[in-house]
Order: sequence, then C-alpha cells, then structure tokens
Amino acid sequence: MGAGSRPADTGRAATGHACRNFTGPRYQRLSSSTLRTREIVLALAALAAAGCATQRPVLYPNPALEERGVAAAQRDVDECMARAEAYVKGTGSAGEVAAHTVGGAAAGGVVGAAGGAVVGEVGRGAGVGAATGATAGLLRGLFGAQRPDRVTRAFVERCLRERGLEPIGWR
Repeated sequence: MGAGSRPADTGRAATGHACRNFTGPRYQRLSSSTLRTREIVLALAALAAAGCATQRPVLYPNPALEERGVAAAQRDVDECMARAEAYVKGTGSAGEVAAHTVGGAAAGGVVGAAGGAVVGEVGRGAGVGAATGATAGLLRGLFGAQRPDRVTRAFVERCLRERGLEPIGWR
C-alpha cells in the first residue's frame, strides 16, 4: 500500500471490529423504514399487553390467607372469577366493542392529524392515528382492561368471603 492509497473495504469499520459500517444512503433508508416498522410493532404489542390486563381482587392478609398460602388463595380467586363469569354471563357485548373501536379511531385520527401537521403530513398522520386508535379501542373492547362490572365484582367478593378470604379492592 502506497501513500494515499486506501485499504480494501472488508466490511469492517475503521476500528477493525467485525461490524459493518451502515452509513451509506441505502442503509439510512433501510434503517429509517425498519425503525418505523419497529415502532409500529412495539406500539401494537404494548396495546395488546395493556388490553389483556385483567383486574383481580386484592386480598387482606388475614389468618385464612396465611393458613392457606398465597398460591391456594389465588386458585380460589381464579375459581370464584370463573364461577362469576359463568353465572353473570356477558360483561362485554359486541355493541360495546364496536363503540370502543369507533371511539378509538376518532380519537386516534385527531391525535394523528395533529402529529402529522407537525411534520407536514396531516393525511398520513391522521390515517396512522386512526388505525392505531381503532386497534386500541378494539383491544380495549375485547379484553377490557377495566374493572369487571359491579355484579361480577360483587359475585367474586362474596365467593371469596364465603371461603374466609377478605377482598379489599381490585388491581
């Protein structure tokens, strides 16, 4: 290698490490596109996780809980919740799911349009926002991260009290 000549590109960064140098325009487009895809996937995963969260009763640490143990008490909670669902039937209707979906789409469209206006793409922002909002609304309607309705809660709490356990709230 003479003066002024450069070593051949071996796919290694100037430091000699075996990692590629992703600085060319082709890689910038790829990473920008990949970044958007990752952001969308992560947002949907977070929405799905939030949508699947189910509130459960919190138990007071009384002698019955200490005697049974936490694992057995949680099995009692599971059984009481299953009995309540079977007896009370249908805490979420298709109409509620549709209302959550439409409401989410509307709110998401407004927020997306505002965000799109900041970057100069109102239409695209509104579309992405509406799709994201509709997804969030659908998941909320399907999985109901909210507390179970009053009748279901009352059923579960009574069932637990009959077993000597003392529910103090829901979380």
